[in-house]
Amino acid sequence: MNDVTTLGRNVDLPAAELVDKAILREEGVLSANEALTVNTGARTGRSPRDRFIVKDAETTNSVDWNNINQPFERANFDRLWASASDFLEDKEHFVSHLWVGAEPTYALPVTVITELAWHNLFAQNLFIREAMGEWSEGKNWTVLNVPSFNAEPQRDHTNSEAAVILDMTQKRILICGTLYAGEMKKAMFSVLNYILPAYDVLPMHCAANKGQQQDDVALFFGLSGTGKTTLSADPERYLIGDDEHGWSKEGVFNFEGGCYAKCINLSQENEPVIWNAIRYGTIMENVTLHPETGEPLYADDSLTQNTRAAYPREFIPLRVPENRAGKPKAVIFLTCDLYGVLPPVSLLTKEQAAYHFLSGYTAHVGSTEVGSASGVAPTFSTCFGAPFFPRPAQVYANLLMKRVEETGSQVYLVNTGWTGGAFGKGGKRFSIPTTRSIIRAILSGELRDTPTEVLSGFDLRIPTRVEDIDPQILNPKNTWADSENFETEKQNLIEKFVNNFKKFKVSDEILNAGPDLK
Repeated sequence: MNDVTTLGRNVDLPAAELVDKAILREEGVLSANEALTVNTGARTGRSPRDRFIVKDAETTNSVDWNNINQPFERANFDRLWASASDFLEDKEHFVSHLWVGAEPTYALPVTVITELAWHNLFAQNLFIREAMGEWSEGKNWTVLNVPSFNAEPQRDHTNSEAAVILDMTQKRILICGTLYAGEMKKAMFSVLNYILPAYDVLPMHCAANKGQQQDDVALFFGLSGTGKTTLSADPERYLIGDDEHGWSKEGVFNFEGGCYAKCINLSQENEPVIWNAIRYGTIMENVTLHPETGEPLYADDSLTQNTRAAYPREFIPLRVPENRAGKPKAVIFLTCDLYGVLPPVSLLTKEQAAYHFLSGYTAHVGSTEVGSASGVAPTFSTCFGAPFFPRPAQVYANLLMKRVEETGSQVYLVNTGWTGGAFGKGGKRFSIPTTRSIIRAILSGELRDTPTEVLSGFDLRIPTRVEDIDPQILNPKNTWADSENFETEKQNLIEKFVNNFKKFKVSDEILNAGPDLK
């Protein structure tokens, strides 16, 4: 199996050939918009309980071992890798030589070997196709994705038939027993999150775009469903990337070469950039098609709310060609507040930024993980992406504070969730146009020096005026019919923040920047 890339078959196929192969092999069908549409079966999202990291001399003292970063024995991994390799050896498979990391200094070459044609196209769409440096076997990572090969928990020491195992020492990733393609991109994201802090680079689960000026760069942090992809896909700005980036002393660079956008309730009016990117060469996952016309039924969540479209950056007209840019002047934390008590926008100090970065408060909107409850539920996800960060959280928080201090970037907390009441208790969610107006005000610089008032308990500075926004909605208390209910829900949320933060050991400055219980 180690010599698979020299076999000369199905190696570095162009997208059109991979689409043809996928259709011929009945892996998917073309929709009316000509996107390749596939179904991932029972697993329509990532499988956190099936993700492991090989524990060896390299990782023993550097990984934050927990129920997310689960240890896996070296001998067991080597046996499972050999079994999966043997399983695929005599079957038709697909190989692509790609890169992750658009900054040549930090880029990694990666060989992606897949059982399915559409998985290989997915890797080509999401990773970087053009060379980022000289191909080096010493730096090369290998992703082996064999969905038809099922692990046996008793034999292989896995939790189910599926496994996603990262071998940081031998630079290998094994994915088996699952059709969900997002495991590939998030596995390589985790690799960069492990490697880059040693090079003084902050890896980030965020989107990034820029304006006309080199220093007009903005970052958008947030879990799936908070608006990260939608808000960064701005028809008036140039996209760098929608999900994974690094922030070095020189600036921001994309880890990927494509986008992985949610499709649920997608509309041409609210999300024209994403809508227009879904065409031939794009992969749609778990999107239901009209049985007669083949038109995508974006509002249909009968398979999952985590419907997705994977397309290359080239499908976005306004993009940064270099896939990297300068230092950000605006850092935006997107949170989906179910309690309806956080302002639509507030300005954070450096210490507050570290506190909210570590907290990662938001909501699960839809099911992006296997086993997650459907619908909406509150959650705290460290660094706005806990499942993907192998090192202790403080490593990333310290790097964030360092970068903010170096650049003078302003950090904002933007609530894309509920106002006027809690979820299910009379509140309503902020509209996309309202949030877009707030983002425009942030990017224009309007809010940096605007007058503010303070939301007690959270000690958040709220602007008293934002262009095109009703000033009544800026302070969340004004939107509630019953002020006592507002205070009750606010205290409930503060208590959740405080309890969640007890697991962190941080400086008093960061601790005191968080909300206070009465």
